[in-house]
Amino acid sequence: MNPFQKNESKETFFSPVSTEEVPPPPPSFPKKPPPKICGSNYPLSIIFIVVNEFCERFSYYGMKAVLTLYFLYFLHWNEDTSTSVYHAFSSLCYFTPILGAVIADSWLGKFKVLSLVGLSLIALGTGGIKPCVAAFGGDQFEKTHEEERTRYFSVFYLSINAGSLISTFVTPMLRGDVQCFGGDCYALAFGVPGLLMVIALVVFAMGSKMYNKTPPEGNIVTQVIKCIWFALSNRFKNRSGDIPKRQHWLDWAAEKYPKQLIMDVKALTRILFLYIPLPMFWALLEQQGSRWTLQATRMNRNLGFIVLQPDQMQVLNPLLVLIFIPLFDLVIYPLVSKCGINFSSLRKMAVGMILACLAFAVVAVVETKINEMAPPQPGPQEIFLQVLNLADDEVKVTVVGDDNNSLLPESIRSFQKIPHYSKLHLKTKSQDFHFHLKYHNLSVYTEHSVEEKKWYSLIIREDGESISSMMVKDAENITTNGMTAVRFLNTLHKEVNINLGADISLNVGEDYGVSAYRTVPTGEYSAVHCKTEDDDFLLNLGLLNFGAAYLFVITNSTRQGPQAWKTEDIPANKISIAWQLPQYVLVTAGEVMFSVTGLEFSYSQAPSSMKSVLQAAWLLTIGVGNFIVLTVAQFSDLVQWVEFTLFSCLLLLVCLIFSIMGYYYVPLKSEDIQEPAAKKIPHIQEDTINLETKNTKL
Repeated sequence: MNPFQKNESKETFFSPVSTEEVPPPPPSFPKKPPPKICGSNYPLSIIFIVVNEFCERFSYYGMKAVLTLYFLYFLHWNEDTSTSVYHAFSSLCYFTPILGAVIADSWLGKFKVLSLVGLSLIALGTGGIKPCVAAFGGDQFEKTHEEERTRYFSVFYLSINAGSLISTFVTPMLRGDVQCFGGDCYALAFGVPGLLMVIALVVFAMGSKMYNKTPPEGNIVTQVIKCIWFALSNRFKNRSGDIPKRQHWLDWAAEKYPKQLIMDVKALTRILFLYIPLPMFWALLEQQGSRWTLQATRMNRNLGFIVLQPDQMQVLNPLLVLIFIPLFDLVIYPLVSKCGINFSSLRKMAVGMILACLAFAVVAVVETKINEMAPPQPGPQEIFLQVLNLADDEVKVTVVGDDNNSLLPESIRSFQKIPHYSKLHLKTKSQDFHFHLKYHNLSVYTEHSVEEKKWYSLIIREDGESISSMMVKDAENITTNGMTAVRFLNTLHKEVNINLGADISLNVGEDYGVSAYRTVPTGEYSAVHCKTEDDDFLLNLGLLNFGAAYLFVITNSTRQGPQAWKTEDIPANKISIAWQLPQYVLVTAGEVMFSVTGLEFSYSQAPSSMKSVLQAAWLLTIGVGNFIVLTVAQFSDLVQWVEFTLFSCLLLLVCLIFSIMGYYYVPLKSEDIQEPAAKKIPHIQEDTINLETKNTKL
């Protein structure tokens, strides 16, 4: 019998009854205990749940690991749009658990939602899986094994991060190290996680007969909303001063709803109020897959013993989680306890927030160092210009009729490498520049049109006994996924086909033809095969470093055959990606203290009829956090290091608010959380009175 059914009145449910009024219960047979793991108190069914979570998380995090770069380099969106869509998707994944929780608690139950909805439809699957799987695992434990259930949440979180660890490391390799359809193999990177979802379905179904499947108990979410609405409206109708006040505002629903439901809603609203500050923590944590990955593309990823893809740096988070969870559970928390410090769940979460604040302070410092090493960007009515002298003698270059005058104080020698670009000021957004070229005893005047905020190369070439010039637009600010961008200028009188390996080839036109930029993997290119209509030859391009953009001039000025003269349009990344290690250590330590503790806290504090609802509310805070990042990325228009600093300061403020709220929160003990009233049959009047007294105290 369900206490929330409408045909059951409050008076009947709570009135004293005698033993004669209640029919004797049917004979019950002792329930066979579920099989355990190796004689421990852990149910065997937990293995299937944990393995399922591993496979599902492999799929989810593997796909997310390459998502930002897929937007940036395959769909060619800008960084802000890529970040916004990434967090919009993440936010949707954490909003749908509300729908999954409603279906689970009111209709199918956790088991059927998890298997039929969650694992069949990936789009809504996260909404079906996430609010159910953690609570479903907790349901497998008997009430006498609360310590094992608490440890289960750590094991559960370990399985999440084990799947994330492997997928975050492997999926970028499938994307970057395998070539398909003429570029990075995103098809394989998304296909393998899809296969793991199938495996997750099979593994979960295998343990079906072992699961303790708590039946659904009615549409809890609807009941909660109706109860709250009735309490508010009833309080508004009875706002007269003559009507006695009630101890709690939800007590105004007592005329219509059972006392047990009111008690459960009270417990639920207390926890939901405590959840209000939590989204800001997730707003910081979730940026590992977006802003931090974009930061990694502008760093040197050669660690000496391994070369990382920019999205592979995310592997540090699950790896450190696997290390930190046992370290905190077995070493740090016991030591703190021995020191006499009451390290409650809410205090752990507050410390986790502080660690995330420190992590983003480190991110901001690293970002400023990267910016210091990066070349300056031309502003409004400005251009950057470099001169490449391909003639056989020095040339003096002067801007005619302008305050810019000489680009360089001295003449430019033949094939001289210019260390930097020169900044030229424009009078309008676009302008024609006149240049005076002094070569031997000749004076040559040329004119070229330029646009503001662009990079250009003025290429001087021989033209019989005289010289001429051509203006080429350079890379403005190529982010090359940590790869190298190259282009070629061909001074030969024949078209050249250049094979850069891995199905990367390009043709360069004759007589100073210029190719477009092509991205290639970083590495040593000592023998690049080139071909003309009547000749084959090799070019030594040397080391192509991370994030650099190169121009190679193909010449034939020696007896050794065609050679490549190398210049840098954009310098290589100089800051090592190892500088991201401190921020990952800090944010992961904060995640272990905040997220693992929060999972267990949410389950332990939830009324028994609302486990999935409260898990969904916990996940909803993650969705709101992603929405915060989306909003800031799309509308703030802040410099990146300022944005990182803003997030750090906001979380510090939120941490202070959360600490004050947590100071006044009184956690519920397990014995205070009542079972659904339908499962209890009062036998004598004293039992009923005790039930009412205990509920009132709660």
